[in-house]
Amino acid sequence: MSRRALVTGASSGIGAAVAHLLAERGYEVFGTSRDPASVADPIAGVTYVPLDLGDYASAEACVESVGAVDVLVNNAGESQSGPLEELPMDAVERLFRVNVFGAVRLTQLVLPGMRERRYGRVVMVGSMLASFPLAYRSSYVAAKAALKGFAMASRREVAKYGVGITTVEPGSVATGIGLRRTHYIADGSPFTAEYNTMIEHLDRNERSGISAATVAATVLTAIEAGHPKPLYAVGSNAPLVFALRRIAPRSAVERLVARRHGL
Repeated sequence: MSRRALVTGASSGIGAAVAHLLAERGYEVFGTSRDPASVADPIAGVTYVPLDLGDYASAEACVESVGAVDVLVNNAGESQSGPLEELPMDAVERLFRVNVFGAVRLTQLVLPGMRERRYGRVVMVGSMLASFPLAYRSSYVAAKAALKGFAMASRREVAKYGVGITTVEPGSVATGIGLRRTHYIADGSPFTAEYNTMIEHLDRNERSGISAATVAATVLTAIEAGHPKPLYAVGSNAPLVFALRRIAPRSAVERLVARRHGL
């Protein structure tokens, strides 16, 4: 029997690649977009449904309209940058509502059905920045770390019901997300020069990063594993840098991340 999957942010980037791959694999796929009618390149086999992750009522309406699903891929989110002291609190709150709380609410809504059917997969699409924090990305790093925290802590709650919750952490991915990133830096900020250097290196790393299809393949691995691992990392030399993280002093890893971004 065909599995049913709900993929958030399926109109572009990683979400579109995941939706495409699942549809090819025979899943019945529902992909979310703020405005399904505006999806520029609809994927065959994907049904687009509206979702505003910043609105819990929208999340509830989305799940009600789609019905029971076997797979939830929490992918949609905002990329945000800025010096900590200059981040507007309303922007930070919006980021957490979209990147964390919206995903958590969707997960809450689909888990009871998965548990009752004794099967389910929830994949949080995070970022390697949650494991390797970067200056001027504090709000984004914190949001991705929070999402991973929810996944890590809740795994044991549902594992005995055949439900796997896991996190996929991509490194630099060539999706053009830099063009949609929100920036918060004050006029005349003392951080301007260093911030611009970081953004320049970040954008360059992303342009030369792995493809969304490569990340989607890792997401599929997590979905179809008999016993999904807590964490899958892909891109940015993940095996090497995670090994280094285990053996090197934290300060050395921090310097390495900073240096890779021109800091």
